[in-house]
Amino acid sequence: MQKKLFLPLFVSLFLLTNVSVPSATGAPLYTFPITGCTVTYARAHHNYPATDILGKKGCSYVAVVSGVVDEVNRVDKYSYKTNLGADRGGLFVSIVGADGVRYYASHLMQVEVGIEPGVQVTVGQVLGKLGDSGDAKGTAPHVHFGISWQTPADIWWVRRGELFPWKYLDAWKTGKDLSPAKSVAALEKKVGTVPKQVGY
Repeated sequence: MQKKLFLPLFVSLFLLTNVSVPSATGAPLYTFPITGCTVTYARAHHNYPATDILGKKGCSYVAVVSGVVDEVNRVDKYSYKTNLGADRGGLFVSIVGADGVRYYASHLMQVEVGIEPGVQVTVGQVLGKLGDSGDAKGTAPHVHFGISWQTPADIWWVRRGELFPWKYLDAWKTGKDLSPAKSVAALEKKVGTVPKQVGY
């Protein structure tokens, strides 16, 4: 008799518990790289895949995903006389996300204090400020945003961008968690870790 009563009581409690518990929602994995400012960006870029995100000088550039800082440059070494490709980005920071993808931002006016190679960062954390360093001097302030895979520091042409970012920027701007990881991995497999330099 007790066994017969126990089962319906157990089922009723189980159903009530499941009905009354709200479904959990996790924090976003990705976010748009500029916060607190109105920006514009194009769905094209000269000579190689990247996106220039234009906005007001000093706007915050943030980590699009949690990860580890890969490279940092705090000194603008660019000269129009030498026009070296490795120096064109001016002040920059790159991170390797938890998704295995490298995200690069250049032409910054500053890199935040404490942002150094090997430092862990969280999605939405401020990494720097939008500016016009490097060969962007005298142009509209912007962040050059590139998506690629990790390479040694001297392979600067990969760092600056291998996969067009606009599709992902569009998604992140509307709060969607669209990952470029599979596309980046497929592209690296196709062209190799150190592909021939494309563009200038």
